[in-house]
Amino acid sequence: MTVPAPTAVLLASCPDRKGIVAAVTRFIADRHGNVVDLEQHVARDEAVFFMRLEFELQGFAVPPEAFAEAFAPVARDFSMTWDLRPSARRQRMALFVTREAHCVYDILGRHQSGEWEVDIPLVVANNDALRPVAERFGIPFHVFPITAETKAAQEARELDLLRSNGVDFIVLARYMQIVSADFIGHFPNRIINIHHSFLPAFAGAKPYHAAHERGVKIIGATSHYVTAELDRGPILEQDVIRVSHKDSVGDMIRKGRDNEKVVLARAIRAHLDHRILVHGNRTVVFG
Repeated sequence: MTVPAPTAVLLASCPDRKGIVAAVTRFIADRHGNVVDLEQHVARDEAVFFMRLEFELQGFAVPPEAFAEAFAPVARDFSMTWDLRPSARRQRMALFVTREAHCVYDILGRHQSGEWEVDIPLVVANNDALRPVAERFGIPFHVFPITAETKAAQEARELDLLRSNGVDFIVLARYMQIVSADFIGHFPNRIINIHHSFLPAFAGAKPYHAAHERGVKIIGATSHYVTAELDRGPILEQDVIRVSHKDSVGDMIRKGRDNEKVVLARAIRAHLDHRILVHGNRTVVFG
């Protein structure tokens, strides 16, 4: 089997104007790089340009550590915000969990099967309920019980653990604990959450029960980056499924959990593939 050549992904955004694609691709070509994938989008209401460009590193004349200096004239000319991400580097993902196991099993199963190029060095929880799940997959499990009085100290311990394990991003796999703005500030646009899409209509502990009483006809799931404003971060992925009067509350919960697993997996995959550009509180998610 042929091993793909190592690549890097350039994510960029800037005010829209003529010549952006030509300038960036010329920069790559002049340094013997080969572009293997290119997607672009213009938000016409704001005249903002977005681009994802992937190119082969083999034969490229500029090493990754020197890219910023070499690319600086192009970036300045277009007032460009950009980020370069070597795609061969395996990212390290931490899972935060509470009691619900459906998303955790799905993520760990995909990881164990080799579906994702990612390492999972640890699972963090606020109780012991899912320790057997992590142990079944051989993942270290760490418990940090949190109360209003201990929250700051416990989050500081969690951050130390994440740093010592080289964690790149976090997935809240039905973690039923609000993380603080200070904690989020250490992982901007690197904490992924999943929840049902009833919010704000059916908030609270039993949203499916409330939705069932109202006779809803669709249920959904939303995955987003976590911000200090609860459940209002940039959306990464969403999907819906139909339900009917024949579905019990239990049926709706089961279908909702299935949907949550799929939506969260898509969001994680997009993050791993460097396909997401955040603009304000919106995202551009390239295909």
